[in-house]
Amino acid sequence: MSPGVTGPEAATVMAGELELRRADSYRWIIPRQGRMRVEGMIYADDALMDDILTPGHGGAEAVRQVANVACLPGIVGRSIGMPDIHWGYGFAIGGVAAFDPESGGVVSPGGVGYDINCGVRLLRSDLLEADVRPHLAPLMNQIMRDVPAGMGSRYKSFQLSDDQLREVLVEGAAWAVRNGYGTREDLARTEAGGRLDGADPAAVSPRAIQRGRPQLGTVGSGNHFIEVGYVDRVYDENAATRLGLEPGTVCVLIHSGSRGLGYQVCDDFLEVMVQAAGRYGIDLPDRQLACAPLDSPEARRYLGAMNAAANFAFANRHMMAFRGREAFERVLGRPASELGMTQIYDVAHNIAKWEVHEVEGRGRRLCVHRKGATRALPPGHPELIPLYQALGQPVLIPGDMGRYSYVLLGTEAAFQETFGSTCHGAGRRMSRRAAKKSVVGRSLRKEFQEMGIEVRAHSYATIAEEVPEAYKDVAEVVEVVSGAGIGRKLARLHPMGVLKG
Repeated sequence: MSPGVTGPEAATVMAGELELRRADSYRWIIPRQGRMRVEGMIYADDALMDDILTPGHGGAEAVRQVANVACLPGIVGRSIGMPDIHWGYGFAIGGVAAFDPESGGVVSPGGVGYDINCGVRLLRSDLLEADVRPHLAPLMNQIMRDVPAGMGSRYKSFQLSDDQLREVLVEGAAWAVRNGYGTREDLARTEAGGRLDGADPAAVSPRAIQRGRPQLGTVGSGNHFIEVGYVDRVYDENAATRLGLEPGTVCVLIHSGSRGLGYQVCDDFLEVMVQAAGRYGIDLPDRQLACAPLDSPEARRYLGAMNAAANFAFANRHMMAFRGREAFERVLGRPASELGMTQIYDVAHNIAKWEVHEVEGRGRRLCVHRKGATRALPPGHPELIPLYQALGQPVLIPGDMGRYSYVLLGTEAAFQETFGSTCHGAGRRMSRRAAKKSVVGRSLRKEFQEMGIEVRAHSYATIAEEVPEAYKDVAEVVEVVSGAGIGRKLARLHPMGVLKG
């Protein structure tokens, strides 16, 4: 066990100088102490808490970050850490916090992250695993040809003028549909319709514009990917059938964000927010939590630029889905419409959004920060399309490229307890450097082929950084989410082919 964990039934554990108190089998409370304005809560069972507190996994530092966020002005409810929590810039990755402008609430770029609207899109098809397996190698080769991947990807991206890019920043995925890419049904099955209101291209710097112009429709590097897989387990047969996720169904999972444009937006505003925090007398527990009051001009400019970057990300995933469908058409020789390639959902997991939530008995308009966390609306929520009204919002939880990913459904418990949020993935447990050192001398491509997985990447280093053991087991993360009631298991997906940046 990790230092401070005295056994599986320990009532308290220590993360550095912070004490965590067990609330139940899936929840740990960080009591208010020092400058904390609210308490913190971390979702974890004994095994995951042990992993969080293991030296070198970055979790103890992430616990401190949850406590630091609880010190920010205008925070309401709790500062929350999901079971896939690990250290990040300012906020922990896997962090959720909501701020009330009526109480001096703030917005912090560290609570969104550098990859604004990094998120996931899921397509399903009428194909079964047996239909695709004989064509898998040429299919992955075609996807690799058609979708640029990797650092600074430019080849075959959708080249835009500055004026066109500014249209994308305002319209989001709707720009793609207006220009003949994809369908309006795709927009209906995307968070916020694939477009956030309030985008302000004028708040996006020329450098960010320059970086984003050649990158629409590209995967990016790191943990981003396009994955071809199939449904290998169903937990709710009726709901899975309604969504078209029966056992054996071939799916495409796309994970990417706003690329260099979003990174530059974050970078541009961090120093702005450091100065703003000093100007407005905000005493920061960590400089990386630089922020500004939600009613300030600095906050309005940041949110305008962030919404613009988020719209770019929605359009980016939309264009990759379009190219992915084309790759299936070319290899299988049939139109995507005949293959039944429809979108299940597209959801962000690095974003700050205005939402209405009940706090202390009344509805309040809050700025909800989700960094490495996914929106999870419950059944009956007015933002859901009719198909999902009785089910809840689909929640897409990628794992690692050697095991499995999950589709969940949003719950009322999540809406009441976590501002309608749940986990976003497996969560790293090894740094990229440590992962590369751990695989020296191994033939990773051969290992994946023996698992029946065709891996494509423009850099062997990316494969080494993203080996399955570099991540927590996403099944353990999902079990905590399910046990705590902040997500309902629907289906599990198994990878067949993966394109990495």
